[in-house]
Amino acid sequence: MLEPGNFGLGKVPARLKPASTTTSICGYCATGCQLKLHLDENGRAINLSPQAHYPVNLGMACPKGWQALDPLDSPDRATTPLLRDASGKLQETDWPTALATFTERFKAIKEQHGHESVAFLSTGQIPFEEMAFLGCLFKFGMGFLHCDANTRQCMATAVAAYKQSFGFDAPPATYADFEESDVIILVGANLCIAHPILWQRVMRNTRSPEIIVIDPRATETAQAATRHVSLKPKGDLALLYSLAHCILRDGRTDPTSIANTEGINEFRQFVADYPPHAVVEKTGLTVEQIESLARTVSEPGKRVSWWWTMGVNQSHEGVRTAQAMINLCLITGNIGKPGTGANSITGQCNAMGSRLFSNTTSLVGGHDFSVPAHREKVASQLGIPLENIPSEYSLAYDQILAAAEEGKIKGLWIVATNPFHSWIDSGRLARLREKLDFLVVQDMYHTTESAKEADLLLPAASWGEKAGCFINSERRIGTIKPFRQAPGQALSDFRIFRLIAETWGCGELFSRWTDPESVFHILRDLTKDRPCDITGIEGYSHLDEHGGIQWPFPADGNPRPVRERRLFEDGLFYTPSGKANLLFSAPAALPEPTDFQFPFTLLTGRGTSSQWHTQSRTGKSDILRKLYPSDVYVEMHPDDARKFRLKNDDPVQVESRRGLIEAFVYIAPTVQSGHVFIPMHYPEVNRLTHSSFDPHSRQPNYKNCAVRLRKGKQA
Repeated sequence: MLEPGNFGLGKVPARLKPASTTTSICGYCATGCQLKLHLDENGRAINLSPQAHYPVNLGMACPKGWQALDPLDSPDRATTPLLRDASGKLQETDWPTALATFTERFKAIKEQHGHESVAFLSTGQIPFEEMAFLGCLFKFGMGFLHCDANTRQCMATAVAAYKQSFGFDAPPATYADFEESDVIILVGANLCIAHPILWQRVMRNTRSPEIIVIDPRATETAQAATRHVSLKPKGDLALLYSLAHCILRDGRTDPTSIANTEGINEFRQFVADYPPHAVVEKTGLTVEQIESLARTVSEPGKRVSWWWTMGVNQSHEGVRTAQAMINLCLITGNIGKPGTGANSITGQCNAMGSRLFSNTTSLVGGHDFSVPAHREKVASQLGIPLENIPSEYSLAYDQILAAAEEGKIKGLWIVATNPFHSWIDSGRLARLREKLDFLVVQDMYHTTESAKEADLLLPAASWGEKAGCFINSERRIGTIKPFRQAPGQALSDFRIFRLIAETWGCGELFSRWTDPESVFHILRDLTKDRPCDITGIEGYSHLDEHGGIQWPFPADGNPRPVRERRLFEDGLFYTPSGKANLLFSAPAALPEPTDFQFPFTLLTGRGTSSQWHTQSRTGKSDILRKLYPSDVYVEMHPDDARKFRLKNDDPVQVESRRGLIEAFVYIAPTVQSGHVFIPMHYPEVNRLTHSSFDPHSRQPNYKNCAVRLRKGKQA
């Protein structure tokens, strides 16, 4: 029976009628949708719905958001600490023993091997108050140096590109730009399934925009677009340089915008070597296609916006590719105005928070470890001895793992991430595990590939069981709230870090870090006078009242928050000169091209809108599991299937120089002949991928490697 649900919910089943509601930002992707949680008399969520008037999702949610409660009650939740015994089995223990073991083992490694012998690998999926606590505790309290987050796998390229071009990691857009563009170019971005709500924002555009997808594969988004530019894998950088060549050649530029840049003469000279006919082979496109695209993206009076995700970021030359889009916006004046911008779409729900506050690769609060004034400011405001703040940078993710392989890093602490599944060429993780003296995994599940390898497992609370803040792709800060208790003895990451600080003996340094909102105020004040200044935000209730607030939001003379704000409207950037840098270099060769022995190019990416990363959470939902194939499959072109005499659902072996997996065939013209595609979510896939990295961002290249196919045993 249906009854009035109240709270603006309309009618709901009687058994799900809430006693109250609260709100929380979704804990999956960086779109940053707000959900309304329906609570029973005990304050526990019994249902949810998307928040109608939140300026991000406007009452919409994707399948993951609708089923966000499902993973919380999974029977494989970690509910008590687990410690590996002398026989090699993980056994239940209590928190005092777990904390004592953590401290004794890591201190012993530090004493014997030095402060660079222990590292942590963290996440983009916990609140930034917890990220900051972890990073500051590890570096300033425990005295270690090397740490990174899985945001290295998704957003490091965008970070490096923005820092070099704009002087700060500053994505300029707001989601309203999807609705205000005349031309929308999506490069390596499959919004329809990776960011479905953002695709709905595109669909709200009333300007009849041209929607152009640049991608080797005919993705769901490419099929829905007005134009699909089906180029060769990693032909994007050469294409973008050729577009700049045509635009500069024809004078379809904005002199005022160019005056706000540095390097135009050098850039003009560089792209002179990239006329359309010179990149035909590299891109697989015709001269006419390139010329037509150049005219479309530079048409005077049109609002043009460029957007990219993992197809660009996860590349051996992703930084220069992102900067090639930035360059196009700068020379055509498509930045700082409605419907414009060179805009990265972030992956994880709080990857943006990690970029500002995790204290891993950048000093907490948008500062730089190498700048003495920044170290002094952080030391003063946090009450940390200046000598506790390192001036040197941490190793990057891949370098941490390489150091473990070499025996230089002896201890590893993994927090809310699953690298034994997700890291490129994942077989390397199993091999380096033998080199580690002590591995700690802190996670909400005891069944992830990484948790199974731990010497010590610390059970952590999940989204929905703790408070804090996330920052989404458009720089909007929003709150998450607890609406249930963590199971068993599981604790929030924040509480675990507090206990470790006390056990380690550095708790006094963090005496003000009593709860997440207290830490929010500490971090807020730390951002003063930085590009990400948020000193005008009063607290969590202020964020809730205004539908989240985008940074920057400084206190001095700050007006009432507005729903949508974009950067660089004044033409000023964060570089010393106030001008943006036009940066470029010649395209590099593929790290692993195809050959006679391995003739196929393997592409990877999102499978469906119901899958997320390593499926640690989405795999726990009965409903979401019905929306994607349970077994790994390989998408291949009909011509290639005929050549190998394969039909749909035939088993095949897919092999690279690093590993071999079994998969089922899915025949579709969505991939080009000579290419195959496998969704990234299945644990087998990263046995195949190639360990190559962007030299500027150290982000791994998941998207292109050479493989071969053989018929499976049952075919």
